[in-house]
Amino acid sequence: MSQYSSGQFGGMGQEPRRASIKGPIDYKNAEELRRLMTNNGKIQSRKRLGLSAKEQKQITQAIKRARHMAILPFTNATA
Repeated sequence: MSQYSSGQFGGMGQEPRRASIKGPIDYKNAEELRRLMTNNGKIQSRKRLGLSAKEQKQITQAIKRARHMAILPFTNATA
């Protein structure tokens, strides 16, 4: 067994952290959706959030709707 498989060095042995989603995913809940984005405004991957494909698709759709309705910005860059 390799020394990297135990997870102490950030290998494959670690469990992904699970994003805590409270209630249904709604485009009007901007604070909840902001936590699922990076500082630059990108949507985090489902591998990073620990979500299923169905949940990731719902989150992506909600973020895109919120951006279109001007609830969330497309980017957080100022310059």
